[in-house]
Amino acid sequence: MDEVQKLVDDALKEINSATDSSTLNNIRIKYLGKKGLITSLMKKLKDLPQEERPKFGAHVNNAKNIITQKINEKLEEISEKEKKKKYEELAVDISIPGARRDIGHLHILTQIQKELEDIFISMGFEVVEGPEVEDTWHNFDALNTPDWHPARDIQDSFYFTDKILLRTHTSPVQIRTMLQRKPPLAIISPGRVYRRDYDSTHLPMFTQMEGLFVDKNVTIKHLKYTLEEMAKRIFGENSKVRLRPSFFPFTEPSYEVDVLFGDTWLEILGAGMVDPNVFKNAGYDPEEWSGFAFGLGLERIAMVKYGIKDIRDFIRNDIKFLENY
Repeated sequence: MDEVQKLVDDALKEINSATDSSTLNNIRIKYLGKKGLITSLMKKLKDLPQEERPKFGAHVNNAKNIITQKINEKLEEISEKEKKKKYEELAVDISIPGARRDIGHLHILTQIQKELEDIFISMGFEVVEGPEVEDTWHNFDALNTPDWHPARDIQDSFYFTDKILLRTHTSPVQIRTMLQRKPPLAIISPGRVYRRDYDSTHLPMFTQMEGLFVDKNVTIKHLKYTLEEMAKRIFGENSKVRLRPSFFPFTEPSYEVDVLFGDTWLEILGAGMVDPNVFKNAGYDPEEWSGFAFGLGLERIAMVKYGIKDIRDFIRNDIKFLENY
């Protein structure tokens, strides 16, 4: 009986000194587990005289009940303390202002694209997009660009195979649109294009917007008016446009288009009247239909408008640069 009482006393001391649920669980296993001390005492019953077994068994069961009750009481006490501590750790002082987050804004190139889209849409143009991975027929052949043309060289374009490449301009969208629709039509085609260039004025991936207008009796006057209207809206009402003779395979005649800034003419895009061969490739009769096309780089427009010197700034993700626009 003394052994039973000593076990109870030891158990109660350990239970009272426990400070966390893990320690208390170890105490429970020590005394009440399948291989615990209470179980060991019960195994001694077989060694006792028959007449002493009931009394001894009752003492052991009583000890088990006392220890179990005390463990449950202590567990409830510890659980409350642990819960309170957890709440204190998770507590938030709602009187303290929350973390301030800067509100983002559209990238400067996206702003320029939306501005140009609004300008051309107001003049009756429709926005049309196409695939960035193109075949050589849509990207070159249909646009009157022969095999020997430098733009088709592997060192100037990104090829996947001999016939598949990343588009070098958004002009293939014009071909795809003409193949699907009958004239008249007026579209602009914005999107990313890819060429093997990289310096302060060129990127291997840049953003282009091309325009195409097809109708009967379209002349250079219509082209110049459209471009002048665009320039006035994006650069200012006093903007003037100059067309300089140039060469592009898909337009004839072709022009470099300059805008006057102060006393300086700056080249901003290329344009011209659609070459008859392009119309033939798209299934249009060049004797019946005429039209003009133009292409501009959004980066170029942004650089001219905001005085940006290095085209690579657009892709450097420099927060200080981006915050200016």
